[in-house]
Amino acid sequence: MNSEQLNQQYGIGQQVVFSEGKGGLPVIQVNNEQAKALISVYGGQVLAFQPAHAQQQLLFVSQQAYYQPGKAIKGGVPICWPWFGPDLEGKGRPAHGFMRNRMWEVISTALTPEGAVQIVLGATDTAETRAIWSRAFALQLEITIADTLNLELTTRNTGTQPCTITQAFHPYFQVGDIRQTSVTGLENTRYIDKVSDNMEREQLGAVTIDAEVDRIYQAVGSSDLVIHDQAWQRRIRITSKGNRTAVVWNPWAKRSAAMSDLGDEDYLRFICVETTNAATDRAHIPPNSEVKLTANYKIEQE
Repeated sequence: MNSEQLNQQYGIGQQVVFSEGKGGLPVIQVNNEQAKALISVYGGQVLAFQPAHAQQQLLFVSQQAYYQPGKAIKGGVPICWPWFGPDLEGKGRPAHGFMRNRMWEVISTALTPEGAVQIVLGATDTAETRAIWSRAFALQLEITIADTLNLELTTRNTGTQPCTITQAFHPYFQVGDIRQTSVTGLENTRYIDKVSDNMEREQLGAVTIDAEVDRIYQAVGSSDLVIHDQAWQRRIRITSKGNRTAVVWNPWAKRSAAMSDLGDEDYLRFICVETTNAATDRAHIPPNSEVKLTANYKIEQE
């Protein structure tokens, strides 16, 4: 469908508007009393979210991001599925799976009684996906735009054999200055340090960033993770369900400069705190069954 057809079928006044975004990719603009948001149908990716009470955007998107088929958009909240990280089977398949660089289908749009906007995107297996990953599936992403941003990803196994996935919401949270940013809620949690040959370590105190960081935190509890953004005098509260791991990532200067879709100084402006099923935290799905991964993001001004 083109933007005009999408608006006719799924548009809701000025609150939900479909248009052509960068690179000609379809986007959904949400504007209600509670928040503004921008969602790319390509990748099923929230690119912007700003509650009415917030002074700054929640999410970072690189000025050098690619907006073209086959490329992932650097920023927002990419969906990593049906695997997280590199292709462990060594088949040359893309890192973080294939759904972050594929077009999704618009399933529905609605206003809730509380005034939130709810958008449902979906995808099912095709001959093309089965050539990459042989499983039959139905994937659904429910995005709720209110004074918080809520994401719920449902994976249904529509095949006759069990399947196993790893997955993630990979948000790039915008911060005023990474050097004045910390993350709490992971104290005393063991993690795999991917920068140091996958050594296992224990987190002592809050997470701070002063070099490249790529960590898979294991057996995370049910408590919220909180990003403390001192430069912008705010907190970002992350509440999640369906995961037992969390990832903290920042490429720092050298890796940031080496990425063609990231500016040399961009590492100072974001932190990724990801809701994941990663490493040994895998989701096993019997036939005709489903699993859900949920994350809620809330900005709290100090």
